[in-house]
Amino acid sequence: MRRPALEVADIFRDHGPAWREANRGHVSLDQLKVMSAIERCRTAAFGGYVARCENEKCGHTVIAYCSCRDRHCPKCQGAAARKWLAEREAELLPVGYFHVVYTVPAPIADIAYQNKRTIYDLLMKAAAETTLTIAADPRHLGARIGITAVLHTWGSALTHHPHVHMIVPAGGLSADGGRWIASRPGFLVHVKVLSRLFRGRLLAMLAEAHAQDRLTFFGKHAALADKRAFKRFLAPLRRREWVVYSKKPFAGPQAVLTYLSRYTHRVAISNRRLIAADDGGIAFRWKDYRLQGPDRWKTMTLHPHEFIRRFLMHVLPKGFHRIRHYGLFANGNRADNIARMRELLRVAPVVEPEEKTAAPDEPCVLACPCPRCGGRMIVIEVFARGCEPRYRPAPVPTPIRIDTS
Repeated sequence: MRRPALEVADIFRDHGPAWREANRGHVSLDQLKVMSAIERCRTAAFGGYVARCENEKCGHTVIAYCSCRDRHCPKCQGAAARKWLAEREAELLPVGYFHVVYTVPAPIADIAYQNKRTIYDLLMKAAAETTLTIAADPRHLGARIGITAVLHTWGSALTHHPHVHMIVPAGGLSADGGRWIASRPGFLVHVKVLSRLFRGRLLAMLAEAHAQDRLTFFGKHAALADKRAFKRFLAPLRRREWVVYSKKPFAGPQAVLTYLSRYTHRVAISNRRLIAADDGGIAFRWKDYRLQGPDRWKTMTLHPHEFIRRFLMHVLPKGFHRIRHYGLFANGNRADNIARMRELLRVAPVVEPEEKTAAPDEPCVLACPCPRCGGRMIVIEVFARGCEPRYRPAPVPTPIRIDTS
């Protein structure tokens, strides 16, 4: 894959030092670590390897540097997503899947930024409990379902916009696990029912967290530390309609995988959306969801320091799980539940392939073949962090062209 002309790493390397100095004392350690990882990703700072095509007539040689593997890095999520999807592919069921999205009003998003770990966790739990409860109600689906949920904290313009994306199969198990209950074609549950229960659940959770002193407030929200003030803050939100929507079901299991590959390991902005960067500003493409068609894609330019600030707003607390599984997909009985659902749907059980252990003297082979001849790429050297490779590929001679015009 061709390297983008402009990357977030370039912006951090060019403008990061000045931004750090201007914001000294106001940047978290987690944010500084993310900046450092992205700046050094796929450079000699992390070491790397040299690989050469085993075809002697070709001999194509490449030097590759190791990635940082940070979950906020735009360059590292492709491989992580492919690995995660390979593990999920065997769990897909031959049924429709729904995409349900839960979002919160702006006032809650504001205090969530000051309480990321607590409120993001409550947001995901409230959304999951709402979906599971409504689905189990005999007046709706009347089944136990499985959920895969992903937290996103950004809008297309890098603003703070926490919301939860969910993938839900179109059906579930009966209470006794004896039969499969399918949802109505093209319909899971009414979004207004989901919205109102979600609103009540999350507001109750926030009130409880405040009573337990699990929330902190500062700046313009400092007064909310008082219990009466916080109660007054929540009161108008009880009367508002909260945004929950359910998209049309996917066309099939493969469409679910395509969706998941775009959403599960997405970061705040991909390198492909960057257009230009200089001391005057960073230009990038963003999507205006209020419009339809090609006109919804627009260009925004931010000062480099503002761009960095917005990007780092979305650094998650250390150890926070942004991809979670609930209900039948919860890790405790996940394998047994999936096996039972596949049995009821008359799907053949998945046969796990045997893992092949490479012999000690067997050469390390890259997954990607040689781009020139398709042969195997053999690793001929591995170099440590901060080092450069001893082997350097010979430069390709420039062909001599004779102009006979």
